[in-house]
Parts: sequence; C-alpha cells; structure tokens
Amino acid sequence: MQPAEWKTFIAQFTALSRRQRLASATLLPGAGSQNAAVALVESVARQRLHCPACHSSHAHRHGHAHGLQRYRCVPCGRTFNALTGTPLARLRHKTLWLAYADCLLASASVRQAARQLNVHRNTAFRWRHRFLTLARTDRPLCLHGIAEADELYLLESEKGSRHLTRPARRRGGHARQRGISSEQVCILVARDRTGQTLDFVTGKGALTKVQLHACLPPVIDKDVLLVTDGHAAYRAFARAAGISHRAVNLHAGIRVQGAAHVQNVNAYHSRLREWLRIFHGVASRYLPNYLGWRWILDAGRIRSPETLLKATLGEFPRLTVT
Repeated sequence: MQPAEWKTFIAQFTALSRRQRLASATLLPGAGSQNAAVALVESVARQRLHCPACHSSHAHRHGHAHGLQRYRCVPCGRTFNALTGTPLARLRHKTLWLAYADCLLASASVRQAARQLNVHRNTAFRWRHRFLTLARTDRPLCLHGIAEADELYLLESEKGSRHLTRPARRRGGHARQRGISSEQVCILVARDRTGQTLDFVTGKGALTKVQLHACLPPVIDKDVLLVTDGHAAYRAFARAAGISHRAVNLHAGIRVQGAAHVQNVNAYHSRLREWLRIFHGVASRYLPNYLGWRWILDAGRIRSPETLLKATLGEFPRLTVT
C-alpha cells in the first residue's frame, strides 16, 4: 500500500463506532485490545483479593488457566481466580466482554448483539442477565425532599418459560379482563426532584397499602413530602407511616398544584415504556434486571463499557447522593 493510500485508510478510522474499531483490532495478530477485558478483570480483583470460600486475603499465585491468574488460599487450600464468585464466572469469550458491554449501553437486542459479536443468541441472552446481576443493585440509598410515586402496569409475561400456566399469547397479546387485574404486573416507581429513582416489582394486580409499606419506608426520609395521584393506597400508607403526603387529582384534570405534581415520575414511566418496546415483550421474571438496566441508561452514571464491566464485578462508580 502506498503512503498516500495508507494515510487515507487510517483517516477513515475516526468515522468508525467503538464496536467497529474493536472488531477491526481483533483482526490484527497479537492486538493488545484483545486482552483489555482480562486486564480490567485482573485489576479489579487485585484491589480486593480474597478467597470466596473462607474470605481470607492470604493467598499466593497458583499458575494460569483460561487466560486468568489463579490463586491458592493458604488457610483452606482452595484455588480461585479473579472471576470466582462473580456473575461472570465460567463464561467464555472474555475478549468480547467490553464489546458486549457497549451493546448493552446501546440497548441492543439479543439478536443484534449476537450478530455484532458473532456469538450465538443464547450466549448473548445469558451475558445480558449476568452483566445486569450486580449492576442493577446500584441504586440510591434514600430519596429526599419532594418524592413522587406512581405505579406502572405491564401485561404479565411468561416469555421463555417451558411450562406456561395459561394459554400462550401471540406477540404479547392483550389482557382478557378490562382494567387492572391479576393479568398485569405492578411496578412502583419513586423519584425525587434530583432525579434519584427507585423501582419495585410489587406483584400482580392493583397496588396495595401493604406493598407500599414493604417497599418505601426503608428508602425515603421521614421528613419527605410524598406526592402521588389520588390512589387510596398512598393516603392510607402515608397516614400509617407518619409521612407528609399531597395527592394530585389527575382525574379532575389537575396536574400541577404549586410544587406538587407527578410529572417527573410520569415522564420516567413514558421513557421506560418506550424503551421496553425495543425488546418486543419482557418476561416478568426478568423485570428487575430490565429496570436496573433502564436506570443505568437514564441516570447516566455508567457511560463506558469499562465502567459497566467493573460494575458487573462489584466495583461501582461513586454514588453522589446525600
């Protein structure tokens, strides 16, 4: 290749996406980017190296296996590596993990990610829920000031189940009963005015006072102002918990009463519904993972594949919540 052609070729790399650059790098023998995920995993493990069996930090090197350094625990004699006891233990194709984390941040479907990484769709699906196991738990500890709460209902789905408890529905289908029923799963979302958000899958059917008591007291301040719609369960909960409460009468067309409104939480509901459409139906048993995934994207605290991989191993970015 002539020097002029080489310069033109190199200049085109700036227009490539991250996934395309990673795919190009894997074509080069001995490319350093192939070991980027392994190096990142090892660096996270070195900071808090301990035996998963007895939790002792007294260990020594014990050879290599599958590209990772192995260790032997001195007190109990067990061997382990940087992934033992983490959600990514026993998974293969480590060199593709950063590229897959990039797919998650881009909200790629299972089949899209499988095509981009040239892996089987079952592998892409397994990786999705392994990557989200710990990342979904990175939530604010408490809501402050004015907190809005509202519920969202999704049609219950047994997608992927081998044994259905009801006749199968085509492409999601529709509920057989009108209104809120046991065919729908309730998602409670609470959000304060700083954007900190918590969500809970409370179960099938309408939201109840008992479910609110199980979810909200540990995560809201006693002096918080809880703003909701006119649902009777919120009033009963706030009265029993001794929490200040304001209800907005949405049925009467009143959406804002001074500082009291539920616009923020309703906007979050709208973004969540629109995002879930990408996946053409989500199995109800995996809803907590998808809610955690949506929080990762909406909060913007995890912006790079490297940060997401670290979060999957338990090293979260610093949570700036007072």
